[in-house]
Amino acid sequence: MVPDRPGSEKGGLDYGRGMGEQHEVSRFGHVEAEDLPPDLAERIGKIAEKSGFVPNVFRALGRRPRELRAFLDYHDALMDSDDGLSKAERELVVVATSGANHCTYCVVAHGAILRVRTKDPEIADKVATNPWGVALSQRERAIVDLALLIATDSAQLTDAELDDARMAGLSEDEIWDVGCITAMFAMSNRIAHLTALRPNPEFYLMGRLPR
Repeated sequence: MVPDRPGSEKGGLDYGRGMGEQHEVSRFGHVEAEDLPPDLAERIGKIAEKSGFVPNVFRALGRRPRELRAFLDYHDALMDSDDGLSKAERELVVVATSGANHCTYCVVAHGAILRVRTKDPEIADKVATNPWGVALSQRERAIVDLALLIATDSAQLTDAELDDARMAGLSEDEIWDVGCITAMFAMSNRIAHLTALRPNPEFYLMGRLPR
């Protein structure tokens, strides 16, 4: 027997509304790229030119330009680096973290990027839904396991888990990157929950079908 959703009783909180609410992007509204301050409009425009659309996270965060600017700066520092972790490994961290945090937007959006980076149409779904059962290399397993621990129970992290990551071949800087990417996207996951952020439809098919 499936238990009732918490708060589903008459008069209780309706936790089931979430993504089904009638809004285009966010519970808090959104700002189109052309209405952003000029520096952000230019920055988001380059992303849109490359992808063919403006990811909804930027439209949602656009209501707070200073925060969007800070978000982009830290995102780019972590995700666009060519040192240490590969671009695909960085996306692997995001998908594992977002799956653990049940973040629909980030699983869909970064799952799409992971599929493109790895040229594997199945990996994102497997990591997001059952990261412990998916077949991964020793290095990828260490990355995912470390991300999951930091995402779900970071107070339990000890030197033993860091030693496991080192034994799998991760450098100190790569371990740092796993931790910081996990932390940033754990924050992003929570903003997505707060806003009931809706994934762009374009993300769903990216990396699944031959171009």
